[in-house]
Amino acid sequence: MRSGWRESSDRAYKRGLNTKVHRAIDKRGKPVRIIVSAGRAADCANAPPLMASVSVNVLIADRGYDVNQVIYTARAGGSKVVIPSKRSRKVVRTYDRERYKKRHRIENVFRWLKQWRGIATRYAQRSDSFLAALYLRSIFLVF
Repeated sequence: MRSGWRESSDRAYKRGLNTKVHRAIDKRGKPVRIIVSAGRAADCANAPPLMASVSVNVLIADRGYDVNQVIYTARAGGSKVVIPSKRSRKVVRTYDRERYKKRHRIENVFRWLKQWRGIATRYAQRSDSFLAALYLRSIFLVF
């Protein structure tokens, strides 16, 4: 397959540097859930698994998550949505800019994770091994 992933049962094998890491964090910056996907996958496709069984008061995300399904799911769960509109949206939604500034916490978590060479260079060949490395590094973030 040209997508960079080869599926074998429930494990995906990496070919090339094309991995996306999706994280859900709490308001203190502690990890709640981590998902690894192929680099060509859309960010918004991984939002429902991230939001599943996690109750949030405010959903803060970047423009990659600005799709109707994510917004409706979050609002149905009673969450306030703080996502800037994509440039291609015909009707621009308003969002709380002061709350959106707190998105730097998730960026700080990614920066902190990538300081570990095994994650930054993606040594693991299988996605489950890479996910285990992410979990291992996240343990140190929790304490």
